[in-house]
Amino acid sequence: MVEPTASDDHVDAPSRRRRLEPDERRAQILSCAIDMFGERPYAAVSTAELAQRAGVARGLINHYFGNKRDLYLAVVRRMVTLPRPEKMVVPAGSTRERVDASVSWLLDTISEHGSTWVKVTGHEGVGDDPEVQRILDEADYAAADRMVQMMGLSESLHSAELRALVRCYGGLVKAAGREWIVRGSLTREQVHHLLADALLTLVGETFPKVDAGR
Repeated sequence: MVEPTASDDHVDAPSRRRRLEPDERRAQILSCAIDMFGERPYAAVSTAELAQRAGVARGLINHYFGNKRDLYLAVVRRMVTLPRPEKMVVPAGSTRERVDASVSWLLDTISEHGSTWVKVTGHEGVGDDPEVQRILDEADYAAADRMVQMMGLSESLHSAELRALVRCYGGLVKAAGREWIVRGSLTREQVHHLLADALLTLVGETFPKVDAGR
């Protein structure tokens, strides 16, 4: 596919002062899309308005992402993508300290794009879309792996069951995120206490029972 020329950019965005590199332009479009999908329902997001906000020709959205659904899928992937393992610092200290560090990491991840994260993980997008569900399922598995690793339980003989329990815990994380970010019924500190106490119970009481084969 041929990328629209600089003159196309100039027509749609006359105020732009410099030509962006392709990766930079793509990142700019994605950043604006993340904001817009967090502000309004999927159906109310216009690619024409998105192009105007991003300061690019509308054709560039199709060039880099395809149609609006493809762009939304890119937003979903961005919202649930975790930092690379080598960039993750495994917490040390007591079990409570490891739990607090793990929950802080979760809340930092959620708060980066708050309302968009809530909408994406709560299936508030293109409806019952199997591709969206596949992305979210893969993200749940990756997050469970990361949490088990952060808690130092990767070598458990029942690691598959432990990861399943963490995925169940993930449902609480999503619900708490909505109460905090969308409804404002809980503060971040209150959500931290809720999730840390629940995770501590999971680690201190439920995990040992699973490991014991009960």
